[in-house]
Amino acid sequence: MNTPAHLLLGAAVMGRGKEWPVLAAAFLGALLPDLSLYLLAGTALFVLSIPPRVVFDELYFSETWQTIFAIDNSFLVWGGLFAIALWRRQAWAIALTGAALLHLTLDFPLHHDDGRPHFWPLSWWVFESPLSYWDRRQGAMWVAPIEAAIASAAAVVLWKARPGWSVSMAVLALLLAEIWVVRQWLFFFIDG
Repeated sequence: MNTPAHLLLGAAVMGRGKEWPVLAAAFLGALLPDLSLYLLAGTALFVLSIPPRVVFDELYFSETWQTIFAIDNSFLVWGGLFAIALWRRQAWAIALTGAALLHLTLDFPLHHDDGRPHFWPLSWWVFESPLSYWDRRQGAMWVAPIEAAIASAAAVVLWKARPGWSVSMAVLALLLAEIWVVRQWLFFFIDG
């Protein structure tokens, strides 16, 4: 799924109706599994001026990058942290780790040839789903609109909780970003 959709869903499921620290933790937890990709790709593209083809066709699949992705996309790592959060009964930690686990659960069936080793450190196995959230050759023409609809529903759930003006505007910005990204994937990114 696209990151804005993850943020909206993570916040709607794990932070809706909660105090600001819990809602903020849910937003952060939904972001954390993708954060390393943004930092690595952003540095490579905008600081080091590496061409996008090299970043996404070579560096993305490099041992170093895949190791980082294995750690921050591990069901075992996030599941362990979630168990600790439950044991400690810390609402913000439950929201953070629960949103990260939701992120992984939604990513797992929607990555065709760009998945992550979700069971690190026990296994480097990567599930190659027949579906993709972005690749039209793997069903994105119907997956992406469903994702956008679910993200829209999550935005409505968040707005109904009356989170305040600033959070409502952030939710609107995330929803607009989601719609824009889905449009890019479907109409411009892949010929097919």
